[in-house]
Amino acid sequence: MDLSLVIPVYNEADNLRPLCQRIHEALVSTNWTYEVVMIDDGSTDGSAQILASLHADDPRLKVLRFRRNFGQTAALAAGFAYAHGEVIISLDGDLQNDPLDIPRLVAKLNEGYDLVSGWRINRQDPLLWRRLPSQIANWLISLTTQVKLHDYGCTLKAFRRDIAKELKLYGEMHRFIPALAGDLGARIVELPVAHHPRQRGRSKYGLMRTLWVILDLFTVKFLSSYATRPSHLFGLCGLFAVLLGGAITLLLGIQKVFFGVRLADRPLLLLGVLLIVTGVQFVTLGLIGEMLARTYHESQEKPTYWIKEVLE
Repeated sequence: MDLSLVIPVYNEADNLRPLCQRIHEALVSTNWTYEVVMIDDGSTDGSAQILASLHADDPRLKVLRFRRNFGQTAALAAGFAYAHGEVIISLDGDLQNDPLDIPRLVAKLNEGYDLVSGWRINRQDPLLWRRLPSQIANWLISLTTQVKLHDYGCTLKAFRRDIAKELKLYGEMHRFIPALAGDLGARIVELPVAHHPRQRGRSKYGLMRTLWVILDLFTVKFLSSYATRPSHLFGLCGLFAVLLGGAITLLLGIQKVFFGVRLADRPLLLLGVLLIVTGVQFVTLGLIGEMLARTYHESQEKPTYWIKEVLE
């Protein structure tokens, strides 16, 4: 199969039929074999019944129904696991992404890229509650992960099959997909795409999501940079603390021995001792992390590398 479209759906009953119509209009002239995988993420507004009806009319529409609402990340993970296409496209089910951009994404992917990420240049969302927090989050993610994109939050993306299948998604990691793909060695590029204002239904995004993104960013950074060498992170912090604490106590010791300075009422002494003890704990934590990392990779045969191709 040439193409799989993966679409998370949560309470989008009014948008489903127009979305399927637009997908058909966008792909009818391409002659691609394709499937549309819609993941019903515990909808309560009748979306399940509409999806069942749409599936009966068009067998290319496949429906995965969750028992309850598990979130967009879980829906994308399920869709990627089920998809059969050589190219996998993810997009939202609210009609804000335009299916007419799909052929452009595929054409860009065929230029030699592994992931093409949509960039909503003219984003049709409120500035204060959606666009401004998103811009801040995009800047922080780009700065931290070194995968520099203008729009991490755009669901409209095109993947090569092998990259999509290798992604391990959980929690709220869907926003970090380009960074996770970058860890796999994927060649990533952005492509400007259309963005429409929401006409039906209610947005599921709010300001709190920006705070969650910042918290998840710590996890992504750790997993991408230190998952296989945790002692480099904890050991470095511990070494710095031990050296600083040692320097403080050495200075106080010199003052006590050679100048007779009283140390009983010096808070700096407590700080020096605390830094040394904390530093030793950080170094020990790094060593324990190394043991856990090796147990994780060796017991489950988790790879520490990904091979793009083999020439024999």
